[in-house]
Amino acid sequence: MEALPSLPPLLWLAFALGGLFGAVAQRTHFCTLGAVSDVVNMGDWNRMGMWLLAMGVAILGTAGLQLAGLIDTANTIYTAPRLLWGSHLVGGLLFGIGMVLASGCGAKTLVRLGGGNLKSLVVFLVMGLTALATLKGLPALWRANGLDLLALELPGAGQDLPRLLAGVIDQPPTILLALAAGTVAGPLVAAPLLRADFRTSDNLLGGLGIGLTVVLGWWLSGHLAFVPEHPDTLQPAFLGTNSGRMESLTFVAPPAYALELFTTWSDTSRRLTLGIATALGVVAGAAAVALASRSFRWEGFRDAEDTASHLIGAALMGFGGVCAVGCTIGQGLSGLSTLALGSVITTLAIIAGAWLALKVQYWRLMRG
Repeated sequence: MEALPSLPPLLWLAFALGGLFGAVAQRTHFCTLGAVSDVVNMGDWNRMGMWLLAMGVAILGTAGLQLAGLIDTANTIYTAPRLLWGSHLVGGLLFGIGMVLASGCGAKTLVRLGGGNLKSLVVFLVMGLTALATLKGLPALWRANGLDLLALELPGAGQDLPRLLAGVIDQPPTILLALAAGTVAGPLVAAPLLRADFRTSDNLLGGLGIGLTVVLGWWLSGHLAFVPEHPDTLQPAFLGTNSGRMESLTFVAPPAYALELFTTWSDTSRRLTLGIATALGVVAGAAAVALASRSFRWEGFRDAEDTASHLIGAALMGFGGVCAVGCTIGQGLSGLSTLALGSVITTLAIIAGAWLALKVQYWRLMRG
């Protein structure tokens, strides 16, 4: 029987992966809220181009890992045949509104925290607690008995595009995967790269670097941390993940599990996981770049209205992110890299929610 991989080295790799994400995001100002805001308020597509390029890189890299036989995206939470369209839609809208009110998504919260932003510490705590309650507490009942009932059972083995195509196109799975990945990722990569004003070192680093971290996340949890036969259960197992499946980058549930671990540390059933280690790494990586570039600044709330806005936004992100099974990174990059239909719905809903909240903010500013 194959020996189990040692978990501590995997956790250090996850921490390093998070550090890479945080460093790149801090250096390039990669921000999905910023991307939407720049388009809505200024017509500037550069940061949106970084996000699109990261999507394309993540899709191509994930498909490459799968074609090489290193991972199988059927083992993710995104590709199940049950499409939770109600949760994806409502959760995505609430998350998009929340990230505007909280000045950034879950990933940006960790990056800003690394840069000395104390408002992000409050957002992290409230988002994490709300997410934990939505996973296991009273809001979990509302989610499970409400939104999650608005679902559609899709024919076939999953909701990802290659498996959906298998029902209408008679081709081997590898051909369908390559066709789907190339068709979707091609325009996402080409659209920003064809713009001369986009091709700067920061924009390229942001798009390519962030997309690569998602691919490395799948390789870490889906290949290095995978055992085909666990000695205790004799079943395939993914070590160090909270879901029990392979996971890549996502930043709503890991803060929740981090707070749970912190408050129940003496409970030996609680363990440090890859997701928690990655989230901690993001803060460390962002802090390292902020200190090196002398951009580290302590920042607090402006007034009571600013405080209330961030508290409400954090709660909406915690609840919406769990309902939607991910955030701008968890669904907008990791989920999309599996070509899952639910990830498309969530990502579009997040953008719509952010657009709506930004328009309301602009209206209030003009009215004031």
